[in-house]
Amino acid sequence: MTNTSEGTPDPAPRRYFGTGLGEIVLGDSKETLKGHDDRSVDLIVTSPPFGLVRKKDYGNVEANRYTEWFKPFAKEFKRVLKENGSLVIDIGGAWNKGYPTRNLYHFKLLVMLCEEFGFHLAQDFYWWNPSKLPTPAEWVTVRRIRTKDAVNTVWWLSPTPWPRACNRRVLQPYSPSMRDLFEKGYKAQKRPSGHDISDKFGLNNGAAIPPNLISISNTESNSYYLRYCKDKGLKPHPARFPAELPEFFIRMLSDPGDLVIDPFAGSCVTGEVCERLNRKWICIELLRDYCEAALGRFERKTGDLAKSTSSPNDPSKYYRAPKPGLLWESETEGVLPEDGGKSRPASVGSGKKRLEQSRQGAPSGCPQVSNTPIAAKSKE
Repeated sequence: MTNTSEGTPDPAPRRYFGTGLGEIVLGDSKETLKGHDDRSVDLIVTSPPFGLVRKKDYGNVEANRYTEWFKPFAKEFKRVLKENGSLVIDIGGAWNKGYPTRNLYHFKLLVMLCEEFGFHLAQDFYWWNPSKLPTPAEWVTVRRIRTKDAVNTVWWLSPTPWPRACNRRVLQPYSPSMRDLFEKGYKAQKRPSGHDISDKFGLNNGAAIPPNLISISNTESNSYYLRYCKDKGLKPHPARFPAELPEFFIRMLSDPGDLVIDPFAGSCVTGEVCERLNRKWICIELLRDYCEAALGRFERKTGDLAKSTSSPNDPSKYYRAPKPGLLWESETEGVLPEDGGKSRPASVGSGKKRLEQSRQGAPSGCPQVSNTPIAAKSKE
């Protein structure tokens, strides 16, 4: 979704594009949703503009006033959702301006939705983007006092504690260790934690239940959507989430023929997924430029929209996270900065220079710092 940072939004919502299953609506989602009946929507899945400190091209709201800005949308979401429907919100965190501390706005949003609007938190999910750059650079690569921020929270909420759902729709392949267990057998016993693992644990059900950590690398660089934008001279939406993210929840929380709405549609990837999965859909976007670019998602024939298949045994389809201790015994730790990194390193140097120093046996811990504090320039 976009605010009004570029282009001028139309005064009234209107249909911009449609297929047999859904439509793109140009307009404010608050106004658009007012035209929908109570309890008429099965699923809302969306990634609203994040509450960031710095302004982005696609528009965003300051973190400190985010919950107030979101309330009119929450009111309409609660009204149009069916009692057993779901609201899925992908929302990234933010850093406090000038400090290596996190803003709490996305947690405040969750509490507000539950305590003021009566939503229930069905489950919290976490989208890990393995390809995320090491940001914010000031804290991560310069002062070395924080690790890179590579996880978005995804709140799954519902008007009821019992929303329609089935995790059989989103099963994933068994791990190699689990496959070995099936082959070698498993002795039912109680674990040290107290969990009593029965003989049913060794039953091969064909696939594994996924965790609430979703690993998707957001590295789109040559998709049909981007090529379409380039060919047409259009600006692609800069904050697109990968199709696998909405697809996970669309598959698990809706049936074919159900109505799915994305009120902050951006590039309308939710609509493209729904088109492929035979769900009815409505994507609402405030700015005409992004609606025009989104047409590239629906220009292809139905067969072209079909997802390519890949083998679950293909190692390139897996992301690996190293265990934290792999390098703990191989480097000199150095000395922690007494001021917690408040003072900037006296000499940061280039990455090439630091690498050469490391090869020569120089301490690889946090650098020594100057005595003069320098104003922080954090970036989300």
